[in-house]
Amino acid sequence: METNEYREQRLASMAALREMGFEPYGAKYEHTDLAVVRENFNEGATERIAGRLMTIRRMGKMNFATLCDGTAKFQLIFKRDELPEQSFAAFKLLNLGDIIGAEGTLFTTQKGEKSLIVKEWTILAKALEQPPEKFHGLADQEERYRRRYVDLMTNDDSRERFFQRSRIIMETRKYLWSKGFTEVETPILQSQAGGAAAKPFETHFNALDQKMVLRIAPELYLKRLIVGGMNKVFELGKDFRNEGIDRSHNPEFTVLEVYEAYGDRTSMEAIIEGLIPHLCDTVVGTRRIEYGEAKEIIDFNPPFRRVAYNDLVKELMGEDWYSIPFAEQLERAKAKAAETETNLELDGVETTLMLTHEVYDKLIEKNLRQPTFVTRLPHEFVPLAKACKDDPSLVDVFEFVVGGRELCPGYTEQNDPIEQRKALEHQAGEDTEKIDEDFISALECGMPPTGGLGIGVDRLVMLLTGVDGIRDVVLFPQMKS
Repeated sequence: METNEYREQRLASMAALREMGFEPYGAKYEHTDLAVVRENFNEGATERIAGRLMTIRRMGKMNFATLCDGTAKFQLIFKRDELPEQSFAAFKLLNLGDIIGAEGTLFTTQKGEKSLIVKEWTILAKALEQPPEKFHGLADQEERYRRRYVDLMTNDDSRERFFQRSRIIMETRKYLWSKGFTEVETPILQSQAGGAAAKPFETHFNALDQKMVLRIAPELYLKRLIVGGMNKVFELGKDFRNEGIDRSHNPEFTVLEVYEAYGDRTSMEAIIEGLIPHLCDTVVGTRRIEYGEAKEIIDFNPPFRRVAYNDLVKELMGEDWYSIPFAEQLERAKAKAAETETNLELDGVETTLMLTHEVYDKLIEKNLRQPTFVTRLPHEFVPLAKACKDDPSLVDVFEFVVGGRELCPGYTEQNDPIEQRKALEHQAGEDTEKIDEDFISALECGMPPTGGLGIGVDRLVMLLTGVDGIRDVVLFPQMKS
């Protein structure tokens, strides 16, 4: 039948139920979760359960149905001699997707199926839309994202993934609190974007008649708290960047930022090596994660590899990479791209710095599959970090890379206000109004040596649940209308 025919049929069933005294949209219903009923199954006991009808099999005097409440599935048995005549007759008016409550006796079938012999039932919500393919799930991936409620209703794996996401966030909070960190909230609506180089979403604050932006990072506010004496802080919340959408980027995303006074980059590495194994142990149940369609094994048993950015480049491009002329570097990069069948974007690349990072981004990072701290990056890329003591052209940072993607950066934070101003001026160029003068003023009050990190929570959930698309871990991802 066409969609509208199904709907008309269901409307007719709803009207018939009303005529028989069944209100199709019921009230509060006291019941026990199906997972609890399964776990504490007591043959012959009376139980009340509720959920959505996933399957219906009508077989004359004895009918069967499968109920799902999001925690588990359970079989219902509707017997003519166990139900009032009207209740048994009304069963034929139920459809897949309807939500019902049922009370009866727990029973195990000859095939060992735990079941409920229904003594009475009530409808709690009539579904007017036909479920997709008898609850086999939405085949169209884009429709899964647009109509997440149907995806969750029909896809056990998807629903469990989002339960895992919630547990990952909960356990992250518990871990950081156990290490003495305090959770804080800083403004999402800001007068100017700071803490990263990204295009913000712009809006207008009517009460102040002032242009505002949605934050691209909470970093500068969290550092103000370090200045103020809150020595160990973290924030879990949303950031917004008015940029592209792909398999690992969504304009609205969830981040965790952590700052520790009197710490440095190594303090942040210790947090990563403690937090991620904790999440594996408490949420996933293993530190060896199957990732992506290829079921690649990612091993999160610490210690994780540590390697300098320049060393990775020289491993691929030759020990003499930084001493040869730029023209020779360019030819070597083109040859390596052809050898690996990789497209390097070389138009407008005029410096060793730019060329090297294109090589790193396209040829090196994607091949770092196991957890790796890439350290000592060029200072031009990280203006908010402190220079390495032995080489001021590098900064004391790490990029934590897993599965070929950066999961999070970690810094020894810059706490010298004069050097910080120089770095921000260099980053801003002619747009000097982009410099946050209040943040510089905060640094001039004195910020202790500090370590900081920022984790993309969506990417973390992707890794720990084994999927490689960000839309699979965001309940309602942004989609074109």
